[in-house]
Amino acid sequence: MNVIISNKYTNELHKLNIDVIKSLEGEFTVEEIISTFKNFFYQRIIIDITAIKNHQKISTLQKLSISLDMDKAILLLDDSPESSQPAYLSDLVSMGIYNFTKNVDGIMYLYEHPNSYRDVAQYHQFEQSVGSNLSSNGYETYNGNISAPLTTHNEVQRKRIIGIKNVTKQSGATTFTYMIRKQLAKYMDVLAIEVDKGDFTFFKDEELISTTSMELERVISKNSKKYDVIFIDVNNSKEAKELCTEMIYLLEPSIIKLNKLMAINPASLKSLRNEKVVLNQSLLTSKDVLDFEYESDLKIFFNMPPLDEREKTIFILNKFLNRLGFDVGHEEEEQKNHKLFGWI
Repeated sequence: MNVIISNKYTNELHKLNIDVIKSLEGEFTVEEIISTFKNFFYQRIIIDITAIKNHQKISTLQKLSISLDMDKAILLLDDSPESSQPAYLSDLVSMGIYNFTKNVDGIMYLYEHPNSYRDVAQYHQFEQSVGSNLSSNGYETYNGNISAPLTTHNEVQRKRIIGIKNVTKQSGATTFTYMIRKQLAKYMDVLAIEVDKGDFTFFKDEELISTTSMELERVISKNSKKYDVIFIDVNNSKEAKELCTEMIYLLEPSIIKLNKLMAINPASLKSLRNEKVVLNQSLLTSKDVLDFEYESDLKIFFNMPPLDEREKTIFILNKFLNRLGFDVGHEEEEQKNHKLFGWI
C-alpha cells in the first residue's frame, strides 16, 4: 500500500493506478510529514514537492531524507526555477534521493523501476557543497538536536562517532565495523574501535583499536584530531553507547535468531522503533523486508546481504555509507553501465 502527499498536482496524482492507504492534501511543514509517516508502514510514499513548505530550501529536504526512507520515496518536482537548477538536483542525489521526476508518467516508471545512483549520476556535481543553508559548522539543528551532516570528501565535517551493536547474538558487528571502516577509509581518515573485546587483532589493521570501557574516552580524545569519523563496536558497554553521536543496531533476520531474541526479551524489538536498524547478513528480498517491517513494527534503515571481506570494493557498502550521509563511491559506480532513464 502507498502514501500520496499532494498539493498543486492533486488531480494528477489521484489518477495513478496504485493502491493508496493514506493521502494528504495541502501544504505541510516537513516536521508534520515526518511525525505522520516516520512510524507508518507503506510501500511507497509519493510526494508532490509543492506540498512541502519551503521546499525550495535544500535543508528542508535534508530533514526529510534523514527521517524517512528515501528508497521508498518518489518526488514529483514542479517547474519552479529553484527545483530546476542543476545544483538543486545535485543536492537531491547527494542526500540519497534518486527517484524524482517532473511528470506523472515518470512516477509510474519509478514506481516499477526505482533508480539507483548510477541512473542519476549525471546530475551529481561533486564540487557542489551539500546543504548550502546549513549552519556554519556543517550541521543542521533539528528539534533541538544536532543531526548528522551530509558530507563530501572536499568538505570538513564535525566529528561523528558511530556505534554499532548486535541485537541478535553474533550478528556480525565486529566484521561489519571493520568492513565499513575499510570502505570509508578510501575517502577520509577513519578509526574503528572495539570495546571490551580483542577480535580486531585478527584483522591486522593499524586503524583498528581494541580497548576497555574505562579507557575508551581517553582513546577517543587521543585520536579525535587525526580522524574524521570513528566507528565503535560497542558490544555491551554502556559507556561506549553514551559516547556515540549515533547508533546502528544489527539484526540477523533468521528465524532461529529472532525467536531466541524474543524468548530472552520480548520487548527488544519495540525498543528499536525509532533507531537505525540494519538487517545484517540478510537474504531477504525487498518484499520480505516490507513484510518484516509490518510484522515487527520497525522501519528498517538498510538491508545488508552477506559480504565478502576479501573484495577490494563492495558497492553496496557505498550505498549504505550514502544512506548514513557520506557522499562517497560515486566515481566507482559511474564505471558501471547505466541506463539512460532516471530523469523523465
